[in-house]
Amino acid sequence: SLAWETNPLYGWCNKNKKANGDYYNLYDDGLRIYTTIDSRMQKYAEDAVREHVGGTLQPMFFQEKAKRDYAPFSRDLRLGQVDTILTRAMQQTDRYRALKANGLSMEEIKAEFKKPEEMRVFSWNGPVDTIMSPWDSIRYHKSFLRSAFMAMDPHSGHVKAYVGGIDYNDFQYDMVNGGRRQIGSTMKPFLYSLAMIDGFTPCDEMLHVQQQLRDENGNLWVPRNAGAKRVGETVTIKWGLQNSSNWVTAYLMGQLSPYTFVRLLHSFGLKNYIDPVISVCLGTPDVSVGEMVTGYTTFANKGIRVDPVYVTRIEDQFGNTIASFTPTMSEVLTEEASYKMLYMLRSVVDGGTASRIRYRYNITAQMGGKTGTTQNNSDGWYMGFTPSLVAGCWVGGEDRSIHFDRLNEGQGASMALPIYGLFMQKVYADKSLGYLESEVFEVPEKYSNPCGKPVSEQENNTPEESGGIDDIFK
Repeated sequence: SLAWETNPLYGWCNKNKKANGDYYNLYDDGLRIYTTIDSRMQKYAEDAVREHVGGTLQPMFFQEKAKRDYAPFSRDLRLGQVDTILTRAMQQTDRYRALKANGLSMEEIKAEFKKPEEMRVFSWNGPVDTIMSPWDSIRYHKSFLRSAFMAMDPHSGHVKAYVGGIDYNDFQYDMVNGGRRQIGSTMKPFLYSLAMIDGFTPCDEMLHVQQQLRDENGNLWVPRNAGAKRVGETVTIKWGLQNSSNWVTAYLMGQLSPYTFVRLLHSFGLKNYIDPVISVCLGTPDVSVGEMVTGYTTFANKGIRVDPVYVTRIEDQFGNTIASFTPTMSEVLTEEASYKMLYMLRSVVDGGTASRIRYRYNITAQMGGKTGTTQNNSDGWYMGFTPSLVAGCWVGGEDRSIHFDRLNEGQGASMALPIYGLFMQKVYADKSLGYLESEVFEVPEKYSNPCGKPVSEQENNTPEESGGIDDIFK
């Protein structure tokens, strides 16, 4: 209902009438719809997903789960839980609904599903004809990792590339705007933004030790920080974001209000209800890729958030323009806070958890970014931006219980960041697109030193995630 009221493109055919008083028909009225997608960038995005997920991640995932009776699920699941998940998936199929309509019992339906038959199944090398039971085919298709990717211009809002899933023929579900998953450490820049608004600077210091906070009910919350560096030392706020420290994030949360933070999150474009609890700072809410990309335009656009534009105009069958669309913009951060955030997010790429953008993909462009990893490695995220392009990527299983067992393969820097790296390599290699690695962020002289004082410590490089939200509950 909110999209109906605020988004002119949403339901356009059912909002607008022709001269004869009838509503427009998308299929019969000869409408010409001009989208913002760049076909070249769309191909590069699809190729990057295929190259990394299909060529690297999926073989690693198959190898990890090989000959394990719980595959493709987590080793933490019991066999009874696996059967429950598969049964739920079975009940969502047309075959199940047809058998149930014919009066078959659950036991009889399962027996039918476990009968082998000829079928065609998905593979990254093309469709495969085989003999398999429908029950096994459900399990087989769940074993494929899924991904979503979106890239947009942070100034015009034009969406340049949109990959809703790994293959539309077999997995017809849009994970860019249809699906929502926990966002892990990609949440942290939003909290740091609130801190910068509240008067913090990137060079403010704290003791890097485990934090103990109490919620509104008096319950103690003590987040862990897997693989923590510089324990017991004094570190800066910048170092905390650069190295994705849960302790620095929890420290900031203790200085701020979760209610104020949730209001800011909605200003960043996160739409669903978000519970204002202290653990929200480590990325517990479910958010879509599209919302995250929209939110991160704020950091590339001097504190101004730009909503995505998918269609520029609509013409009728005679070539008359009957609708045009412009971006919706809103100020989220003050100019000073936005430059503080730009300074810190660039440091994440230049020596932090996203540093493999530099040493593995050899991209020299000025850019900011943030990795994210959720509980038990269920979701891997990467958000990246340059002065003229913002992109976000998610990788995970269809179910949260489908994931790598080890952080090394399951973290956002390993699952999602490479897709962004490959995409940007292809974009920069295509000179006809006009994106240059020499492009720089425009920072006024008065904001060139966001700390207001010299940095008093040597920042350490830590190329891996220091902890995800899996540490919240332990």
